[in-house]
Amino acid sequence: MALNLRLSDDLAEDLRERSRETGVSQQEILRRALERFLHAEAPAPPASGYRANLLPARRPFHTATERLTLPRGVSSESLLDRDDRI
Repeated sequence: MALNLRLSDDLAEDLRERSRETGVSQQEILRRALERFLHAEAPAPPASGYRANLLPARRPFHTATERLTLPRGVSSESLLDRDDRI
């Protein structure tokens, strides 16, 4: 399969330099990198919900001066779990 790939100038230069240093063609370097990426063990799926990924704060960002009042039946947890992110 033929493929066109657009690289940033910096990445293209790094690829050319690695090819010159190693004597391996740019195509072969990219093939090897893609093979390693595609056959690498997939990362574990995130634990369900946002809570499993939270770390406690080392210190508060700032002291809240105002309190948010949510409508009846709406919790901050339900707002965090919404899927209508922008």
